[in-house]
Amino acid sequence: MNTLVLTAVPENLPQALRFIDSQLETAGCGSRVQMQIEVAVEEIFVNIASYAYDPGTGQVELQAALADDPLSVSISFADRGKPFNSLEKPDPNLKAPIRERKKGGLGVYMVKNSMDRMTYEYKDGQNILTITKNIR
Repeated sequence: MNTLVLTAVPENLPQALRFIDSQLETAGCGSRVQMQIEVAVEEIFVNIASYAYDPGTGQVELQAALADDPLSVSISFADRGKPFNSLEKPDPNLKAPIRERKKGGLGVYMVKNSMDRMTYEYKDGQNILTITKNIR
């Protein structure tokens, strides 16, 4: 398992993506799956940077691990910000007219639908959100 700790600010997103991309390249991940994972990482990282420590800042720890059967990557995001389980939010009603839709929630919905698994736990004062994507 490889780990990267960053200050949770939007400006550090490129560094987070480089870290994840290096893990995916090691695994021989295809470009389509890599793009799906990058979009998910961006959504989660920016949400942590924008909301977890508001109005201050804090750290986010990214951990990436590869598994063999099936070949997959799991990426965990741990922060000590406000406890928040985005998986408990109801999915947006995509059939409702745009003017009637509530703001927000579409990014998390997109991540849930593009990853093979997404879990959340609050443990030892940390939010831990983990996404898993089968590579092949």
